[in-house]
Order: sequence, then structure tokens, then C-alpha cells
Amino acid sequence: MRQPKKNSIALTGGIGTGKTYISKHFLDMGIPVFYADEETKKIYNSEKTRIFFTENYGDAFFTNKKLDLSKLASFVFNNAENRKQIEAFIHPLVMQQFEEWAAQQTSNMVMMESAIVFEAELENFFDKIIVVDAPLEVRIERIKNRNPHLSETEILQRIDAQLSQEEKCKRANFVIRSLEDAMAVVRTIGNENKNLK
Repeated sequence: MRQPKKNSIALTGGIGTGKTYISKHFLDMGIPVFYADEETKKIYNSEKTRIFFTENYGDAFFTNKKLDLSKLASFVFNNAENRKQIEAFIHPLVMQQFEEWAAQQTSNMVMMESAIVFEAELENFFDKIIVVDAPLEVRIERIKNRNPHLSETEILQRIDAQLSQEEKCKRANFVIRSLEDAMAVVRTIGNENKNLK
């Protein structure tokens, strides 16, 4: 895969860190944002994905002929090898969608919001990487509110399946831990975007 567009930024961080909230500030600055999670859901519902799962796993993940994401989640989060196998199919499709989307944007700068930039080894596709960080207890509470059907054990399992926040922060160009951090980074990126025009 080629780099989708110059001046592309990744906004990342583990589940429940507040990435989507922070992304709205960049949208307000006129920087378009590609939401990888939303696109991934669309891909999971595509015919290409149905064929992939049927050929590799039969009907194990289907309920009433539809891919059952709760069944899939159990399979993926309980086994790292299973997760890698499925991600190897899904991630290139997400990046393909990003490339096509980025090419359609008229702005000089684009952003992808995704929890797994490092896990999917996508760092080299971006000019800058911003990591959003938050305390573990805050993340757990956010995930509970968003997914009340998940137990705390399941939430921690999903958090542990991702690269640690400490490691993500080490690899980042910018780290956002507070609203003040967010405003400073937004100003910096916004100024860079203006200079490109």
C-alpha cells in the first residue's frame, strides 16, 4: 500500500481514551477526519467479508445469515493468533478506504481516527501521530457507558489486546492528556494546515 496523502495525521489511543471527542476540534479547524471504526463496521457487513468468513470459518460467526460481531469478538479477543489472522484481512481494506477517501478531499491535510494505528503497523502512512491518553478508570467507565453489556473483565480484555498506552505515548509526535493539551495540539496542527494553503 502506498502512503494515501501527504500531510496525513493519525489520531490514536486505546479504547475509551476520548479520541472521537478530540477529533471534533480538528473538524472545527477544517481538517477532515476519517473514522476507521465506522468504516470497519461497514466492511464487516460487506459481501467480501461474508465470503472471507464463510470460506475460512464456515457459519461459526453467523446468526440468521448475518455476521454476529459478539461471536466474533469472543473469538478475536480470546486469542492473539485469531485476531492477527482476521486483522490481516480487515486492515488493508480499511486503508484502501482511507486512501480513496483522502484522494477525494480538497484540504491539504487529512486525519484518520483509529485505535490501532500502531498495532496494525500503519505508522509509516502518516506524517504525524497524535495519541490521546486517559487514566484507566476513566476509560473503563466510558466503555461501560457505551457498551453496558460488557463486563469489566471483558473491557479489560479488550484494553489488554491493544498496545499499552505508555508505549503509544512514547511513539507519538504529540500526546493529549487534557483539554489544555488538546487545544495546544489543535493550534499547532491548525497553523501547519494554514501554512500549507
